[in-house]
Amino acid sequence: MPAHIEDYALLGDCRTAALVSREGSIDWLCMPRFDSPSMFGALLGDESSGHWSLRPVDAATHSERSYVSDTFILVTRWETAGGVAEVHDFLPMRHHRADVVRRIVGISGAVEFTTELRLHFDYARSLPWVRQVGTPDEPALHATAGPEAVIVRGAALVASDHAHTATIRVSGGEVRDLTMGWFRSHEQTPPALDVDTALAETRDWWQGWAAGIEHDGPHRDEVVRSLLVLRALTHRDTGGVVAAATTSLPEQFGGSRNWDYRFVWLRDASLTLEVLIEHGFLKEAHHWRHWLLRAIAGEPAEVQIMYGIAGERDLPEREIPSLPGYEGAAPVRIGNGAVHQYQGDVVGEVLVALEAARIAGLEEGDYSWPLQRALIENVIAGIDRPDNGIWEIRGEPQRFTHSRVMMWAALDRGVRAVREHGLAGDADRWAAARDALRAEIERCGVDPDLGCFVQHYGSTEVDASLLVLPQVGFCAADDPRMLRTVARMEATLLRDGLLLRYRTETGVDGLPGDEHPFLACSFWLVEQYAASGRRADAEELMRRLVGLVNDVGLLSEEYDVPSGRQAGNTPQALSHLSLIRAADSLGGHAGRAAHRG
Repeated sequence: MPAHIEDYALLGDCRTAALVSREGSIDWLCMPRFDSPSMFGALLGDESSGHWSLRPVDAATHSERSYVSDTFILVTRWETAGGVAEVHDFLPMRHHRADVVRRIVGISGAVEFTTELRLHFDYARSLPWVRQVGTPDEPALHATAGPEAVIVRGAALVASDHAHTATIRVSGGEVRDLTMGWFRSHEQTPPALDVDTALAETRDWWQGWAAGIEHDGPHRDEVVRSLLVLRALTHRDTGGVVAAATTSLPEQFGGSRNWDYRFVWLRDASLTLEVLIEHGFLKEAHHWRHWLLRAIAGEPAEVQIMYGIAGERDLPEREIPSLPGYEGAAPVRIGNGAVHQYQGDVVGEVLVALEAARIAGLEEGDYSWPLQRALIENVIAGIDRPDNGIWEIRGEPQRFTHSRVMMWAALDRGVRAVREHGLAGDADRWAAARDALRAEIERCGVDPDLGCFVQHYGSTEVDASLLVLPQVGFCAADDPRMLRTVARMEATLLRDGLLLRYRTETGVDGLPGDEHPFLACSFWLVEQYAASGRRADAEELMRRLVGLVNDVGLLSEEYDVPSGRQAGNTPQALSHLSLIRAADSLGGHAGRAAHRG
């Protein structure tokens, strides 16, 4: 059985990620990219699905773990009856290589470790051909499965029932390095890694990046770790920002709401861009804008809501029966069928983020403003079209109020770009369309009896996405309609003190089952409380939310309050960027609408 979601720590090299349990098992790893097929898939099955464990033989041990300051180098300290030792796990930040390093450091006495390696490539569909290729002094294991291969060095591994095991004894002052290098099977085996150099380079890279963080507000530790998570989820070469490092971790334990989040949603990436800009990272904004230009190049009407890490458009959703699912939550899915949905808010998110970059000093390039102009025209062309909404409902498309507001925001940012920044465009026509849309939203998106904004036209339900309205400047946080909307959310969407996205029992999403409170929504509520004068409520909710991060500062998508468990894919970019924005709001930052006149 896999560990609880909150028991996993992240290793990252800004190209892929590994999840390591408190018990020292790497249960999830896809190489060389986040969206590559898994070679360790125990997270979505059991040990036979692939894992790499490393822990003391002595069962009566005590362990503590933490990251080396401002890095993703994980140090697990094991205390046994015979001694103390540490395991330093990391993915080296190196060009043209993909490696995992597990360094054992003896601290005192003597500790005997056991390691078990089970390689099961291609989402546990392909057992590799394994052979010993080293020497007694330098043992090595070579494993090949179709197009990929790995070389494992540092321990004399012995085969038994598709697993390879070894015991390793370290005394105080001793160091043993276990490494696994991935490579394409038609290429030459990579040379042994210089672990000392790789460790120093990796530490310096992460700490050098973190040194540029600008934040002097509350909850600094959680904000810094969250910014590091966002950087870890940003592909170093392409600039694509994945929504999470995993696929198919359930929104409801045992249920079927299991989705692949290892892709680049324009919405989530835009929101990530905004918080990175706000905290001093304009270079990342430039890199992401180049990714955007490449990904959506072509006919504006063909813009998708999500893309692959390098801008791939074809992301077919498939079920993978070779992996039984996290604690049996099936099916496991790869790809994401939502790629074909129309979500009216997405262009607005992109244009709000690009306006933030423009205000921060990022100059428009030869193609960036023409692209934005084309996107605005595409919004106008589809202005009457119902959509699937921010939550990717798989039921009947609706005219979601949040989506309509973000379409308004797209037009608004276009008008401002022309009138305030001197760019070329038909601002008068855009302003007319913007103002007409506002009038429509205020007429159709507000319940005439309750006086609150509604989830979609014709509904009496509220939706947590409505908390975004003041964030983008559609209305003030203390607008009476907004205050009534919040009161309605508190009455219908709060569960155990945290906020649901919407009431699943209404059937709007077209899916069976339920889900847990969505962490980003609760952070949005912190922002709303802070902006509308409910400072004590904001601080109390924020304290509770930051208390849900795991021992190394990570958050998944949702939280099961009665069970005290994280749920959904992890670590979740939207949860972490929303944490940052909530902390900023408590520090006096005016939010995404700060620059509106």
